[in-house]
Amino acid sequence: MPTAHPRLPAFKAYDIRGRIPDQLNPDMARDIGRAYARLLKPRKVVVGHDMRLSSPEMTDALVEGLLGSGVDVVHIGQCGTEMIYFAAEHLAAEGVDGGICVTASHNPADYNGMKLVRAGAVPISADSGLMDIEAMVAEGGLTDGPQRGTLTHQDIVGPYIERLLGFIDTSALRPLTIVSNPGNGCAGPFVEALKPHLPCTFVELQHEPDGRFPNGVPNPLLIENRGPTIDAVKAHSADFGLAWDGDFDRCFFFDDKGGFIEGYYMVGLLATEILRSYPGGKIVHDPRLTWNTIDMVREAGGETVLCKSGHAFIKERMRAVDACYGGEMSAHHYFKDFAYCDTGMVPWLLVLQVMSRTGKSLSELVSERQAAYPCSGEINTRIGDPGAALAELRKRYEGGAVDVDLTDGLSIELAQWRFNVRMSNTEPVVRLNVESRGDEGLMRDKTDALVALLNDMA
Repeated sequence: MPTAHPRLPAFKAYDIRGRIPDQLNPDMARDIGRAYARLLKPRKVVVGHDMRLSSPEMTDALVEGLLGSGVDVVHIGQCGTEMIYFAAEHLAAEGVDGGICVTASHNPADYNGMKLVRAGAVPISADSGLMDIEAMVAEGGLTDGPQRGTLTHQDIVGPYIERLLGFIDTSALRPLTIVSNPGNGCAGPFVEALKPHLPCTFVELQHEPDGRFPNGVPNPLLIENRGPTIDAVKAHSADFGLAWDGDFDRCFFFDDKGGFIEGYYMVGLLATEILRSYPGGKIVHDPRLTWNTIDMVREAGGETVLCKSGHAFIKERMRAVDACYGGEMSAHHYFKDFAYCDTGMVPWLLVLQVMSRTGKSLSELVSERQAAYPCSGEINTRIGDPGAALAELRKRYEGGAVDVDLTDGLSIELAQWRFNVRMSNTEPVVRLNVESRGDEGLMRDKTDALVALLNDMA
């Protein structure tokens, strides 16, 4: 295979994602299926797709490429990415040794993409096969093989829901009120499949999957998308609110007062809940914001393991150390008992269980932690030379540092505050996160100073 080839803009560090039809189209999807088959030589691959208008056609082309290469395909229909992860593990005994979800998550409506895994739901990223697939597609000339695979359709919703419910004791749950807002992404039908098993009242917003995105792209990180969930929490005096991205591998929380909760604070809360089932277990976390997670995990008797940000790195590290849970401030939550993969459904079920057991509201569960370790939230700055910017920040701050860590970008820890600044994988942007020990004013002052420095380097 050639070492140099034309770069295809849809191929990213962790997945495939591009604009339809110039960056990604059915012909490319067919070739991606062929290249996946040639590289991995799977026997049987599970395939599904999100709610985008282009997804059925893209999936049909992908399936055709796999079938033409002699690979059997199990088609599970419209789903979330985590259902491909689940199926790749759950159906392994039936010969499934790979999976592909056609999705562009929270990208605009005219985008689509794919997330790929190998046997056991192990992710395929740029350093583990995705660039090889890109090279084959870019080179062209991929053709069908001498034998054709067989296509079957399978409904996995039942066993998937059973797996989700296995994380909690439904008999011990309180009848809480929950606002559920999938943003017209894929989560709605699966929340509805969980409802009969839970003693809760659901206030449903934008539940119908709709690839036209009539209420905007399903991305709760956009502040303008949070209003309906916040308003509904307040109007219905709900116990908490939920929102998801399009393929629901990320879950976002709103407390009983309508406040949006930074994903960072959910990592510590979920880690302590999982440690009840895995005493002394290992918890993997990213370097962007760390102090609250380390504090809560140690108090719960667990052991923290630092890992570079990104789902492929987190999953690999979790498997290596046999961690019971992994969490990123980006609202990705990973569980050993979910094939070491991320899921947007298990987190809120566990929060429901914590609230039921403790009798505390979600604001009570997180407000103390927010006060103990106030954080800036992620701040992005466009910079021409991100590497030089990180070098300059290290030079300025390492003299007074308690610790300097280069696991992912630059993390500098001082006595009462710390920061992490890292480069984007895809654009000339640096991402800054700052936190302090119980001093919001200090955190804000240091954040302002760092942002000013970065702007000067822009």
